[in-house]
Amino acid sequence: MAIRFQYNKISLQNLNKQLKIRTRALPILKNKESALRLEVKNARNIAEQYLMDLHVILERYNEGARLWSEFDSSLLTIKEIKVRYIKIAGIKIPEFESISFGIKDFSLFDNPHWFPEGIKILKDLFTILAKKDLALKKMNMLNYARKKTTQKVNLYEKVQIPGYEDAIRRIKSFLEDEENLLKSAQKIIKSRQEEPVSIV
Repeated sequence: MAIRFQYNKISLQNLNKQLKIRTRALPILKNKESALRLEVKNARNIAEQYLMDLHVILERYNEGARLWSEFDSSLLTIKEIKVRYIKIAGIKIPEFESISFGIKDFSLFDNPHWFPEGIKILKDLFTILAKKDLALKKMNMLNYARKKTTQKVNLYEKVQIPGYEDAIRRIKSFLEDEENLLKSAQKIIKSRQEEPVSIV
């Protein structure tokens, strides 16, 4: 990205202002990037833990796989999944708060004795699935924000700051050359004015 400028003092002032903004923002962006990197790692660890918990619950579910065919799936419904939003490095992130279920009345005498345990297994399964999905969403949102911040850090550090510094150096050099030429021209004019005029 080429920085556009003119060889004058106003352009020099504008470039100095832009350079100051970026050099002040760069450490803040770097801190944000490292905080986001840490948060992404934490979110990944939490998501992986939920995946392991899910695996354990699925094993419990699969142990009685042939029994589940007699289970009435309409007994358990998810009423609501509550999510709260927290801010991490300026980004609104959803976090699991709670899940509520609706359990239809059923007779313990007319149904197999393991139905209450089956309902508990399904509650655990749905809860861990909700937590896992939100943890993965959180990880992806944080990772996206980290990538954007890294791009901005690289843009400032590798493109814009060096570009502004180069443009400022070029303008200063041009203005110095212009000033030196003006002084030289004034000396020449002065020396010519001081020369005696010969009348022929």
